[in-house]
Amino acid sequence: MSFLRPGHVNQAAAQADPITANTQTFICTDPPYYDNVAYADLSDFFYVWLRRTLRPVFPALLATISVPKAEELVATAYRHGGKDQAERFFMDGMTAAMKNLLVKARDDAPTIIYYAFKQSDSSDDGTASTGWETFLEAVLRAGFSISGTWPMRTEQSAALKTHVNSLASSIILVCRKRSEAAQTVSRRDFFRELNVVLPEALDEMTKGAGDERSPVAPVDLSQAIIGPGMAVFSKYAAVLEADGKPMSVRTALQLINRFFGEEDFDADTQFCLHWFEQNGWNEGAFGDADTLSRGKGTSVDGMKEAGVLKTGGGKVRLLKWSEYPTDWDPRTDKRTPIWEALHQLIRAFRQGGDSASGALLAALGGKAEAVRQLAYRLYTLCERLGQAEDARAYNELITSWTGIESAATAAPKPAEQDLPGADNWPTNKK
Repeated sequence: MSFLRPGHVNQAAAQADPITANTQTFICTDPPYYDNVAYADLSDFFYVWLRRTLRPVFPALLATISVPKAEELVATAYRHGGKDQAERFFMDGMTAAMKNLLVKARDDAPTIIYYAFKQSDSSDDGTASTGWETFLEAVLRAGFSISGTWPMRTEQSAALKTHVNSLASSIILVCRKRSEAAQTVSRRDFFRELNVVLPEALDEMTKGAGDERSPVAPVDLSQAIIGPGMAVFSKYAAVLEADGKPMSVRTALQLINRFFGEEDFDADTQFCLHWFEQNGWNEGAFGDADTLSRGKGTSVDGMKEAGVLKTGGGKVRLLKWSEYPTDWDPRTDKRTPIWEALHQLIRAFRQGGDSASGALLAALGGKAEAVRQLAYRLYTLCERLGQAEDARAYNELITSWTGIESAATAAPKPAEQDLPGADNWPTNKK
């Protein structure tokens, strides 16, 4: 049996690994994550004690007083004289390591690279991360193309409740050697191809694939969607800008991130999204709300009647989920924006768990998918605005979606006298 064959472990710098390529080489690696962890500094805590006890056993391995640090491939500014120098050190070293892997990589099997650096630097242009960009730049510069990415559950789920920005998954890059015959394309052609590839990929990631693949958690979605986008970008020798210069990885990532929030929501929800981005849960001027609502094809009075906002004293503010009425029933509600449905679901989930929110989801019928897409959109928006508590509410709903759907399926069907429009349904607006 092959698993009984003896193995061999070799310690060496990845930039100059002496192992030669052969037909039996499979590569799976988990490289350092930019400046996330100073591994050598952390190791010193244990090394000094190990050296005292095991130096006679492993004299070569424990010859130094502390852990060697000069060659460690992390972007630590204090070792290299500044942030820019550290980034350059990381880029050069990672590129050399990736080129070394490329030489050894098989043509008939992919190279697997784990990466879990949180993509957390957000702006109006999208979400980005210096560490993530630098790493991807090194992978592509070495000659790899990215044929896919897969989120894999490698982190404790408890971290999601404690730190809303923590990764729930590691992202696995599936890489192959880029063809020597790879062509160059224009920015317009690249964007046109993204328009075809990304909507389908985003739909699969947010819906999952039955029991075999769960939806990607909101905290991971902005990284996971990079895979299909970078698969398009990296298969070309270059994507050329209008001035003829190659497109940077940062620009490509910004274009990929623009595909978030393209869903075609109803007019009331469109208003709420824009108002929330400008004002959050705070009050804003009625005149500004009136102008925005007209542009979205709705009205402030209509949305007040729908139950998503409150007006008074020349001010307007959106209602928080905790302010929504507990006796609401979507089957008798004549005006139910996706915004209202989402926040009613959050209220039900926070107050009654899967069973309460499942019953409500069953009553929403065809609105369920749009509600879930809006939760993803609002999580991304709250993360960018630094509203951690609000982001947590949307993330918790999505990560519990499978259980809520199961509860919805098990929810008892309403009796005929309880169908929409029946007199015995409770009043849904206050």
